[in-house]
Amino acid sequence: MSALPETMREIFFDGAGGPDVIKLRAAPVPQAGPGKVLIEVVAAGINRPDCIQRAGLYPPPPGESDIPGLEIAGRVVALGEGVDSVKIGDEICALVGCGGYADYCLADAALCLPKPAPLTLIEAAGVPETFFTVYDNVFTRGALKADEVFLVHGGSSGIGSTAIQLAKQFGAKVFATAGSAEKVAFCRQLGADVAINYREQDFVAEVKSQTGKKGADVILDMVGGPYLQKNVAALAPDGRLVQIAFLQGSKVKEFDFMSVMLKRLTLTGSTLRARPLATKAAIAAKLREKIWPLLDSGAVKPMVHATFPLDQARAAHELMESSAHLGKILLLTGK
Repeated sequence: MSALPETMREIFFDGAGGPDVIKLRAAPVPQAGPGKVLIEVVAAGINRPDCIQRAGLYPPPPGESDIPGLEIAGRVVALGEGVDSVKIGDEICALVGCGGYADYCLADAALCLPKPAPLTLIEAAGVPETFFTVYDNVFTRGALKADEVFLVHGGSSGIGSTAIQLAKQFGAKVFATAGSAEKVAFCRQLGADVAINYREQDFVAEVKSQTGKKGADVILDMVGGPYLQKNVAALAPDGRLVQIAFLQGSKVKEFDFMSVMLKRLTLTGSTLRARPLATKAAIAAKLREKIWPLLDSGAVKPMVHATFPLDQARAAHELMESSAHLGKILLLTGK
């Protein structure tokens, strides 16, 4: 392998604000310290947390770079001390705490996973953030089981499209909400048993109607705000609401907890980036065991809506915030 360059391109945020603060600059190529892997990035995923970070509302954990990007795919080009789980030249995808919007990125070796066999490296960049998030929240925190009813909001998003596929593979009856006829059709194509246009239908009434008034056993929500009380109403006895974002706010003026008590509900949620490495490594190990066979067989896959060159990160963020996409948005380095 040829010698590494001394500098690379990276995206940074020139202050907090809208997509106009996204800039490109030259920076030194990072050095792989103990336990780290240096990856020549082929593609990086765009995620909602990137946009929230750009707005100044989701700072990186202490000690992390402020360069955005939570998931990448590419080739291993350097190994830090003590790394023996991957080797130079391996094609991998990785969950990273920061730095994905660049030509080269450091990752913890424990969070590097092999590129799934049917996928290109570009497609593989759409796997880590969504699959880590969905598996941990739906199947670990939400404890979704076969034959249970699962509802995911935003079914056409990267998270939603992953959740639909995985829940279906594990034997759940899958409901999804989306905001247009096109998005509803997309959810059905992915395997949703019932897809609900929330602009035209009351999702609580639809879930109740389709389940004999029982409701959903697990709901994965990233909307928050006005959905909080509705989600509680839509849950079945012993149901679990798992919150992973608050696109419409984390506060409500009033909330009636009576149903939580009477139906024995569990309200939980999580973020991913700030959790300890050991916790994320445990999720990676579960993915390798439970999910990678599905990816390798082609039973599930990331749904890629659009790709943009690295220097068009602003346009990628604008698309993300328009909510017009179906699945994942990716940045390409041209490597």
